[in-house]
Amino acid sequence: MASDSTKTAEHLHIEHLVRTKIPQGAIYAFLLEPVVITNASKDYCVARLLLNERHMNSQKSLHGSVSATIIDWMGGMAIATHDLRAGTGVSVDIHVTYQSGAKLGEEIEIEGIAERVGGNLAYTRVNLFKVQDGKRGSIIVSGTHTKFVKGSESKKQ
Repeated sequence: MASDSTKTAEHLHIEHLVRTKIPQGAIYAFLLEPVVITNASKDYCVARLLLNERHMNSQKSLHGSVSATIIDWMGGMAIATHDLRAGTGVSVDIHVTYQSGAKLGEEIEIEGIAERVGGNLAYTRVNLFKVQDGKRGSIIVSGTHTKFVKGSESKKQ
């Protein structure tokens, strides 16, 4: 794990948002409390999450609604890396494609990419991968997320 002195400003910013924003949102606190940010740079964020009972459906596989929530959250984190904003707007559209499954006790890697952050809308792409032998493995879910961001831009500009 990188020390704070070697982390990018974006990485430190996203870790701050995880510490301060996740506890404020009931669904995020319930599902994402063990999430760890592993990398962040402008328009890009990566996290890892160990799957527990809260993430499972009745078949003991990653629940589709949990995947959609993760895409919603990580799309916002990717937007936050764009200019270190704290607010990330509101959802306009979210699309999720389920490609495989993940089981209880497995770790997933979550990749968020802000493809375009404009004055009104931001467009993101999020991928969820299984972690296999400590490395990014096969894709399990992909999604796109569009957010209305007017008024959420960083005040530091």
